[in-house]
Amino acid sequence: MLHVQETKTQHDVHSVFTVDVVIVRWPEESDRLEELRLAGSARLLLVAPSVPLPGSTDCLEDWVRLPADDADVRARAAALAARAEVHGTRPEIDDDGLIRHRGHWAPLSPVERLLSQLLVERFGTVVGRDSLTRRAWPTGAPTRNALDVHMLRLRRRIEPLGLEIKTVRARGYLLQETSQVMDSATS
Repeated sequence: MLHVQETKTQHDVHSVFTVDVVIVRWPEESDRLEELRLAGSARLLLVAPSVPLPGSTDCLEDWVRLPADDADVRARAAALAARAEVHGTRPEIDDDGLIRHRGHWAPLSPVERLLSQLLVERFGTVVGRDSLTRRAWPTGAPTRNALDVHMLRLRRRIEPLGLEIKTVRARGYLLQETSQVMDSATS
C-alpha cells in the first residue's frame, strides 16, 4: 500500500517525504491494481511475458516486462516515486483529524473533517452541495448557509498546504492542488 512517510511537521516547516511505490504483478493482481488506482497509489506493474499491457496513461503508473533485471525495476520504481512526489499526490486525513499534503498538515474541526473526507475521496472531481451537506449533517444542516461558512473556513485552513477548493457554479465544489503547485509540477 501507499505509505507516505513524513516527519512530524509544524505549519511553517517543510519536511522531506517519500512516496512508496507498490509493486503489482500484471495480470495476476488486476483487482489489487484497481484498488490502488482508486486510492491514488503509485504503482509499478511487473508485466508477465506475452501479456498485453493494461493501457494506463496515469503518471502514477509504470511497468516493466518480465523477466527484468533488479536494477531496471529499482530504476523504474525510483523514477515513479519522483513523479509521484510532484504529480498527483492526494491529500490524506488521519485518525487525529489532521489533513496532510506534501509534508504539511493542518488540524480540522469535526465538520471540516467530514467535508474534507468526501472531497479527498473524490479529489479532482466535483462534489455536489447535497452530498457534502448530507455527509456533514446527516439530519440536516443547522442553517441554510452552514455549508458555505464551513467551506470558507476549510479553504482558509488548507491554503497553506497547497490545496484549494473551487466552486463549480450550480454543481458543487472541487478540491485540487493550487495552480502554483500544478505550475511548478509541469516546469
